[in-house]
Amino acid sequence: MLEKFQKVEEHFAEVEARLGDPAVVADVDKFTKLTREHAALLPIVQKLRQYKKTLAQIDEDKNLLATSSDEDLKTLAAEELAELKKSKADMDSELPILLLPKDPNDDKNVVMEIRGGVGGEEAGLFAADLFRMYVRYAERQGWHVDIVDSSPTSLGGFKEIIFTVEGAGAFSKLKYESGTHRVQRIPVTESGGRIHTSAVTVVVMPEAEEVDVVINPADLRIDTYCASGAGGQYVNRTETAIRIVHLPTGIVVQCQDEKSQLKNKEKAMRVLRARVKDLAVREQNEAIAADRKNQVGSGDRSERIRTYNFPQGRVTDHRIGLTLYKIESILNGDLDEIINALITADRSKKLAAES
Repeated sequence: MLEKFQKVEEHFAEVEARLGDPAVVADVDKFTKLTREHAALLPIVQKLRQYKKTLAQIDEDKNLLATSSDEDLKTLAAEELAELKKSKADMDSELPILLLPKDPNDDKNVVMEIRGGVGGEEAGLFAADLFRMYVRYAERQGWHVDIVDSSPTSLGGFKEIIFTVEGAGAFSKLKYESGTHRVQRIPVTESGGRIHTSAVTVVVMPEAEEVDVVINPADLRIDTYCASGAGGQYVNRTETAIRIVHLPTGIVVQCQDEKSQLKNKEKAMRVLRARVKDLAVREQNEAIAADRKNQVGSGDRSERIRTYNFPQGRVTDHRIGLTLYKIESILNGDLDEIINALITADRSKKLAAES
């Protein structure tokens, strides 16, 4: 592990040196990336330096105990040594986690898509429940949610809803939500009181910056049309809605949430960049499928990751076998216990793979 420490410190020194280079400072994109990297490395390097200082102090106290004839001094050294050994043991557990390769997308904003699957109207209603859950969770984290596009159902659910989540560390926590969410309850449309099982698909993508994904304007077909919605006044008379087709991939994105055509285009382009990047990453991951098995959240959209059972009041995450009997609290945005457990399990699997 000390060899890894040395490499991290050397890389940190290189980043600091480059941040002082006038040519780098003049390049906004490079300077921004290096600043983020410096901020990510700083707490690791500080912990590493603290660890090395602790090791040196342990050696000093051991040497003092072996060579000193002053009993009072030896007593003090023995007490300090016990504290230092406890501190070292704590850092022995923390440092391997800090040294795990960091997901470069963890600090990025998120584009999320929720779609009703099996279950018709009931699936649409549960899609709306999940959207509210994520909005409330985002509020607890101090993040901002912005709807890009939605297709409401007649009963107040969603066939589909696309939205962005902006805030520090949004992807690092929400990335575990990709997959199929299953609900078991008596639908409002069921007159016989029978429990039905429905499914909703959640997709979580890191928002791609323009420097991450280069999209040729010639590869886009952009259409404008009159937005539909309640009221039928401003939005229905003006072509503010935007539909963008990325011709090389066939990806289609539309946005009609804003009254400004320019704002709708900006939102649609954010989603398009995220989808194009997501497609490229998924294609790449197919070539390294074995590595994906070492991750708790593989991002496989066909994977059933969680069941929400209303009659029993429980939520079960199938990836880690966690069951919590507080379904109302969870659907009200209290996701910390589940997400923290997923993060811990993911780190444990990665540490096992590293050893």
